[in-house]
Amino acid sequence: MATYAAVLLERGTSAPVTGTLALTAEERRKRLLSWQDPQGEQVYLELPRGLHLQDEDLLHVPARHWVLQVTARPEPVLTVTACHPLLLLRAAYHLGNRHVPLQLSEQWLRLAPDPVLADMLREMGLSVIEETAPFYPETGAYHHH
Repeated sequence: MATYAAVLLERGTSAPVTGTLALTAEERRKRLLSWQDPQGEQVYLELPRGLHLQDEDLLHVPARHWVLQVTARPEPVLTVTACHPLLLLRAAYHLGNRHVPLQLSEQWLRLAPDPVLADMLREMGLSVIEETAPFYPETGAYHHH
């Protein structure tokens, strides 16, 4: 299987898109991605170290003149809601203390499925539902896209 270097294009760059990379949150953090090119051949795309891809990012593969658009593939997640904002804030604190990748919003928290954490959150008085949705966990305070 061939391997090609890919570089992230700056946000706002306009380029004709050759293909789409539908990736989970975990896959968007990987350095080596598998992709099927327009001719049906499986290839590897090698990304720069430390890159955390985001939905709608564009990757350029100079060796093949490809421009690939990244999309967040829906995946199983737990969505947590509360009757009071302080409960949600408390849950975020406890999940962060466990270094759980977490997506934040004003109305809910989202994390990867984990039955132990789901039970803990329910015991704290929160509502936890299992669903399939794109997952965008925080990348960290010091990470630069």
